[in-house]
Amino acid sequence: MEIVNTVMSEYGLAPLPEDTVEAMAYVPFQQQSSMLYSAAQALESGTVYPVLDKPFCGSLCEGGNDD
Repeated sequence: MEIVNTVMSEYGLAPLPEDTVEAMAYVPFQQQSSMLYSAAQALESGTVYPVLDKPFCGSLCEGGNDD
């Protein structure tokens, strides 16, 4: 959260534009976290950051087709 406050105060930038447009992707600043996966877990997950670990479950997800 500290980096967001620094960017906002020093450069006058907000994490998201004030006037957003429909159907346009906006990605907020990534928050720095002290939690990291171990090397083995990161290799298995494909990321060292737990907040980015979004496993793909395909048709096993809720609402997926079972064809």
